[in-house]
Order: sequence, then C-alpha cells, then structure tokens
Amino acid sequence: MSMKIGFIGLGNMGAPMASNLAKAGHQVTGFDVAGTKAEGVAVAADLEGAVTGMDVVITMLPNGSILRQVAAQAIPHMDKGALFIDCSTVDVESAKNTSEAAEDAGIFAVDAPVSGGIGGAAGGTLTFMAGGSEAAFAKAKPLFDIMGQKAVHCGDAGAGQAAKICNNMILGVTMIATCEAFALADKLGLDRQKMFDVVSTSSGYSWSMNAYCPAPGVGPTSPADNGYAPGFAAELMLKDLGLSQQAAEMANADTPMGELARALYTQFVEDEGGLGKDFSAMLPRFEKRNRGD
Repeated sequence: MSMKIGFIGLGNMGAPMASNLAKAGHQVTGFDVAGTKAEGVAVAADLEGAVTGMDVVITMLPNGSILRQVAAQAIPHMDKGALFIDCSTVDVESAKNTSEAAEDAGIFAVDAPVSGGIGGAAGGTLTFMAGGSEAAFAKAKPLFDIMGQKAVHCGDAGAGQAAKICNNMILGVTMIATCEAFALADKLGLDRQKMFDVVSTSSGYSWSMNAYCPAPGVGPTSPADNGYAPGFAAELMLKDLGLSQQAAEMANADTPMGELARALYTQFVEDEGGLGKDFSAMLPRFEKRNRGD
C-alpha cells in the first residue's frame, strides 16, 4: 500500500534511500537544508511541509543535536498514529529523547541506524539496527525491507543506536589491527597476497580483512583500489568511536581498545591527512611509520 513519506536529510545516504522508497511506489517528499534533491522525490519548501500529513517521517541527519532540533520542529506537525523513523547515527540519549517526545505526542518511534555505507543505500542492501516498541518496528519493517536487506529489532528505544555503536567500535579496532598486520608483514618480507590467503581463511578472519581489505589489489575491490576515496570516511569512523566512548562513560564500561582506536583516528584525521579519506587509509599511515614514531 502506498504511503505518504516525509524524508528529512537528503545527503549521500538519505537521497538514495528516499529514491528507493519512491521507486517502490510510495509518495515521498523530501527536505534538506542544503537544498539537495533525490530522484523521484518531491521537494518541500520547508521542514513543516515535509512532515505535515505524512504517514511516516524518516530522518538521516549528522548528529544528535540536529536530530533533537528537527524532531522538536517536526513532531508538533505530525498526526497521531504516524511513524517517526530516525536512521541517523547519534548518541543513545538523543535517540531516547526523540523517541520519548514522539511517543508523548501519540506517534510511533523507531531509532534505526544503518550499516552498509553509500553503496548499500544506493543498492537497497542496508542493515537496520532498530530500537523501539514491537508495534513501531512492525510498522517500519516494510520500509526497511525496501531500503535494506536486513532489519534487526534490537530492543527498546535507544537499542538500535547501542548496537550500531558497539558494531562500529569493533570495526574501528579490527581495521587498525588489519592495517598494522599488513604493515608488519611488509617489513617481514611477507607477500601481501600470501598474507591475505592465510589470514582470510584462518583465525584472523574479519570483515575488515575479507570484505574490505585495506591493501590495494588484494581481496575483493575496496576503497584501497580507488586511492582510498571514502566508502566510509575516516572522520565518520572517528565520530562513531567518539559515540562509543561517550556511551562507555555513561555505562561505566571499560573499553581500552575502543578508546585507543578513537585516539588513533583522532590523530589520523586531525594531524596526518586522513580527513576525506577512507577509514582503511590507516594502512599507508602505518607503512610510513616506524616503531616509536
């Protein structure tokens, strides 16, 4: 059944997600403060025009502060019984705050950050990590099925963000370890392809190695084969590692590897030219360094 959907945030991720919903037959109206547009998506003059009378409002925004601002403007114009889905990656508290504000207004709410990057958004193969009530997730699931290939209901409000933060902390740590290992293999005279052939079928197996190998010409095609043009930018990894450590402080959790990964990506992005490069560009960074540098 065709639904009226307002989509707020038509950036690199939001635009293809909105387009996929439109291609599936939904009436999608978009709004972005930068004026960006998406194929097949009508353009609203302002945020109010993108949310008023909609069955569903979906947001894809840069951070929790902006999400709170957008939610505060959008929710008063939404009908009771409508659905608010936030697909941004934000702090857990902002996700919970937004869900509570929506539910207080009689609106279903789901926090549903995604994994899969720009390619997954374009291809409709994202994974959604969802938090919210069973009823809210059930309403959102048909839309997740259009925009992605998998949706997991992780628990109550904020659980989707918790899952995303934990996942990306693992990703950041394993990418650093993978890049360190390739740099060490180089210095030990081990051929990179041989290294991949062993590790990718042994206990060192990981997504960072097997699906997104940071070494050019090794394994499946990855950003390393395109000059490290970002599939997932280093500054976005830094953002997610920051969120993981913010959550760890809130939960009084000991996460030394996550904290070290954040420190290394901070150095890489802010001081070592990593800004605008893929997060796997840590490999050339380690290639240039010696022990004790």
